[in-house]
Amino acid sequence: MSRSVPDTVAVIGAGITGITTAYNLARRGHAVTVFDRHPYAAMETSFANGGQLSASNAEVWNSWSTVLKGLKWMVAPGAPLLVNPKPSWHKLSWMAEFVAAIPQHEENTITTARLAIEARAHLRRIAEEEGIDFDAEDRGILHFYATKKEFEAAARVTELLAKGGLERRAVTPSEIRSIEPALRGEVYGGFYTPSDFTGDIHKFTNGLAVACARHGVAMHFSTEVMSTEAGADGVALTCRSTEPTLDGGTHPSETLRFDKIVVCGGVMSRKLGETLGDRINVYPVKGYSITVQLDDPSDQLAAPWVSLLDDKAKIVTSRLGTRRFRVAGTAEFNGYNRDIRAERIAPLVAWCRAHFPGMSTRHAVPWAGLRPMMPDMMPRVRRGRSPRVFYNTGHGHLGWTLSAATADAVAALVSARPNA
Repeated sequence: MSRSVPDTVAVIGAGITGITTAYNLARRGHAVTVFDRHPYAAMETSFANGGQLSASNAEVWNSWSTVLKGLKWMVAPGAPLLVNPKPSWHKLSWMAEFVAAIPQHEENTITTARLAIEARAHLRRIAEEEGIDFDAEDRGILHFYATKKEFEAAARVTELLAKGGLERRAVTPSEIRSIEPALRGEVYGGFYTPSDFTGDIHKFTNGLAVACARHGVAMHFSTEVMSTEAGADGVALTCRSTEPTLDGGTHPSETLRFDKIVVCGGVMSRKLGETLGDRINVYPVKGYSITVQLDDPSDQLAAPWVSLLDDKAKIVTSRLGTRRFRVAGTAEFNGYNRDIRAERIAPLVAWCRAHFPGMSTRHAVPWAGLRPMMPDMMPRVRRGRSPRVFYNTGHGHLGWTLSAATADAVAALVSARPNA
């Protein structure tokens, strides 16, 4: 009796999307190799995000109100959304497609909510089966609003999320104080989603990378994929080591062959797609975070445990264990620029001091990462032009939330028979 030989599959990218994809492929019996230019997993966008696994934040951004706010905020350096006015064809084409997707706002929001609910269940199962500790906090997510107008707009979003199967309930200011006593400041009302939770994306991704290795996945860290070529008999990857050499030069390249390839390259997916004949119109939208070190017991008491989302400031928070508090926000359209700008970090620190005055921010570590966003805010989980090429990318601000479900979906595509 003959046994089928498993496909060899290359996964490009060792962020949350690439590692969850590699894990799902390995569990389906494929011989998987992961490539990443960094020496460790989760060193870019999956390093220090807001930490929320938030089906309650599934609303896509495609709306005329977002466009109008973006125009207004273009001249305010500390605004939640900042667009560099310098034109580029990539940016202009992306924004044109963003506007064109506004009619799909309701449909895409409902679909994203359904996918997020599925993903949360997948991620919980994986963490339990593999014994991954990632500072998870099952305390729900609390959205709060400063004005009646903002609250009523959120009520309409809640109706859409309900169509996707998510339950989140309206809460009064007194209920908000009860849910999170540490929060200071006047609020009109809020919405609370008990089923959402939080955790450290970097710890989870690295824990899952270790599990992948146990399941036979080959990890090619410090390896840059320079070019890809898909043919009838397989996919060729030309790559080279990014480790420093003693003479300051570069390592020689080598070409490796695989049966199939899955592109999970984050903001580099557009460039990789072009080499494979596919258009993946990802734009790098920069987000910032600070991680406040809660060294003193007084700081630990003053910081919140429930995850928060301030709709006016577009800021999210997560408590990552006893000694860390993550605050993240802002969206910046400024190309592939990873610089940490002081004027973008300052609003996050000021927000902490306003809402948690008893918590010291003297040890606040800043970070910036590039979110891979598609114009319609929907991840791309699909086959490429070549039947040997697949994509799992473009998750935007919801990569942590959606990755466990999209990884399962793309693994099913890779594993399907050619005529399926």
